[in-house]
Amino acid sequence: MVWLAGVLILFLGLLASIALHELGHFSFAKLFRVRTTQFMVGFGPTLWSKRKGETEYGVKWVPLGGYIRMIGMLPPRKGDAPGQVRRISTGPWQGLIESARGAALEEVRPGDEDRVFYAKKWWQKLIIMFAGPAMNLVLAVLFFSVLLMGIGMEKHDAEPVVSAVSKCVVPADAKTDTCPASATPTPAAQAGLRPRDRFVSFNGTRIENYPQLQRLIRDSAGKTVALVVERDGKQITSQVPIIKNQLPDLKDPDKTVTVGFLGISPVMTTTYERQGPLTVARYMGALTQRTAESLLHMPQKMVGIWDAAFGDGKRDVNGPIGVVGVSRLGGEVAAAEEPTKRKIAMFVGLLGSLNLAVALFNLVPLLPLDGGHMAGALLEAVKKAFARLRGRPDPGPVDVAKALPVTYVMASVLIVMGALLIYADLVNPIRLSG
Repeated sequence: MVWLAGVLILFLGLLASIALHELGHFSFAKLFRVRTTQFMVGFGPTLWSKRKGETEYGVKWVPLGGYIRMIGMLPPRKGDAPGQVRRISTGPWQGLIESARGAALEEVRPGDEDRVFYAKKWWQKLIIMFAGPAMNLVLAVLFFSVLLMGIGMEKHDAEPVVSAVSKCVVPADAKTDTCPASATPTPAAQAGLRPRDRFVSFNGTRIENYPQLQRLIRDSAGKTVALVVERDGKQITSQVPIIKNQLPDLKDPDKTVTVGFLGISPVMTTTYERQGPLTVARYMGALTQRTAESLLHMPQKMVGIWDAAFGDGKRDVNGPIGVVGVSRLGGEVAAAEEPTKRKIAMFVGLLGSLNLAVALFNLVPLLPLDGGHMAGALLEAVKKAFARLRGRPDPGPVDVAKALPVTYVMASVLIVMGALLIYADLVNPIRLSG
């Protein structure tokens, strides 16, 4: 039940993010008086809907996105009267374009001439289409502000208290952590150290923190030192020979060095330090760069998704993930044996990352994504500016209908990618535990 609750929390968070994305488009469409006939979350058959005024609000059965329906998304051909539909085509693609154009223009009613999308100024169209991704960006900033400024950034500290005692000496480059029959007991095991022992002093030096103790141990290879630990309110002193062992370098964990070795693991504590707005900005900047780089390498990453879905490949924890995978992560977070505060932080971080990814993906300048319509609005601005400079008539709106063949190909690719991600999320999901 806990796992299912986590799935529902993240799933509903995703639906809310989609609804708010569409609300961004919808708000500015209304502001600029574009007639909007539908506001839908999801695709496919309608699960629930209600009409208010000229707009039908509803939820569809397939929760893989959402849309608002604005009339006049495609302009008439040059020379055609507003609302006129010509059925003449010269080829399959041209026929497809004119069919889509006709369907769009059939929605235009008398009196809607100033309420169609294509008739709006280029900057109004740009704002309408950018408002959706902008809403997700605002949500991402909000979530990460709550995470870093409200909850705080995790800080892990090691205490000079024994968490576990290693039974035998195993080099850092060993492929197993089990004790061979001929293995040498660790100095800590020989000295009888126990979990929850707190270090008081090391060879006469009073211990204040674990990094200090770690340095002293590493610098004492081949020496016998006096250890004082506190156990059950009593201080216990013992003479312990510190041996040499191969351990990871503290400055470069990929390298190993020969240093002193005692054979203990420290107790780890987690605290949360609240950050300022500048940290949120830096965090958002770094995460935006990484997310944008992932989008640029999307085709390559989808090959990895295919291998993970139909082969023995492993899922990249930083790779693409679908609705099903995101929801499953919510279940893992809820069911994890972690403090409640850390679970809340993980949920907030996931929702922030999700909204940032949705925003950047929709800004890709290809139709049917928002970025494709934004590119059309910017191209219209450039064409109008050149026409003014040359003293030529206003060229009118950019005919985005001409890009429909590319749009259909892109839409097909997105559908295939979405289906592949759903399948991969079911058979080989990304797991927080790795």
